[in-house]
Amino acid sequence: MIHGLLGKKLGMSQIFDETGNVIPVTIVEAGPCYITQLKTTETDGYNALQIGFERQRKNVKKPMQGHFKKSKVPYQRHLRELRIPEFFQFNTDEYQLGSMLTVNIFEAGDVIDVVGKTKGKGFQGTIKRHNFSRGPESHGSMNVRRPGAIGQCAYPSRVFKGKKMSGQMGNKIHTVKNLEIVRVDEENNLLFIRGGIPGSNGTIVFVRDARTGSRKEQKERPLVAVSADEQKGAVKTEEN
Repeated sequence: MIHGLLGKKLGMSQIFDETGNVIPVTIVEAGPCYITQLKTTETDGYNALQIGFERQRKNVKKPMQGHFKKSKVPYQRHLRELRIPEFFQFNTDEYQLGSMLTVNIFEAGDVIDVVGKTKGKGFQGTIKRHNFSRGPESHGSMNVRRPGAIGQCAYPSRVFKGKKMSGQMGNKIHTVKNLEIVRVDEENNLLFIRGGIPGSNGTIVFVRDARTGSRKEQKERPLVAVSADEQKGAVKTEEN
């Protein structure tokens, strides 16, 4: 089963392993996420789970209010689909609308991909954006930070698409692949991920199983969802 959660980047830190080595980690508050919709090949043409993250208390459009009432979950600010490949057996009886997914679907050592939006840096030149080299600054040179020639003259008399030029830098969806989960804190819904991930602190990210590279045993683990009845039982236990 494919695993995935929406979360929020909290920042970077460092932890020490058993031998005393320093490991740089990014801390992500992952979940809890609610299952807000079940999509199947019979109704939608493909299998997927729609999950929601972070409660939204006001300014919810009426169509979305009806959507969340069907699954009997609080209004969610962020929604994301978790596609289920065709070669996985997707049994809708195992999942219920309103079920909750937490960080316990991951384990230390799992290999994951993290999808997020990079930091926006505005309109930048070719030196900062594409790592161009500058020109000489002496003897009257006028080509210090200019991009240089961008095309031909008579033929083909145009600039080819994809030419490296000045423009908007950052603020794009980016995926960092094959990162390792170092630690899972189920009590506080935290994932400690080795290395850096896109975006500034507070950015919403999507954590999923790695699609390329090393594939480990986490692919065979079932997706553990906490049903609505179990959620109510847990709340009553805490109140008592």
